[in-house]
Amino acid sequence: MRRLFPAFRDCSTVALLNADHVDKIATAAAEEILRVIYGNDLEGCAVSVEPIAAVVRSAIEQSASHATALAQLHEKGFEAMQLLSTPPPDGALLSAEDLRTLLGERLDEIRNLASRIVAATRGVAAETTNTNGHE
Repeated sequence: MRRLFPAFRDCSTVALLNADHVDKIATAAAEEILRVIYGNDLEGCAVSVEPIAAVVRSAIEQSASHATALAQLHEKGFEAMQLLSTPPPDGALLSAEDLRTLLGERLDEIRNLASRIVAATRGVAAETTNTNGHE
């Protein structure tokens, strides 16, 4: 099966599109859907493109919304990891045991943060897969 819009493989690209561009993509997809169902001549087609384009547009917008939320989650997670992985300013003043404790706590927090990001990413991916545009 050929891809209609190979340039828009990932959701992060779709999130950057403006409303007019999303409308054009949705309309083109709706026209292609009707051609697949009714053939290139659209003979016997009693359905207009607009309602199908609205469904496609909604799916694109939902996908873009998920991608934006996921990108923001990853950005915040990486910022937190950067802070946690930065050496303490008073590291030279800490005893070996205090430094070991601090580093252990930070590594635990990094692992917990990474686990939460992975879980959230899987949740968004599962939600997107399960909804298929239906609520």
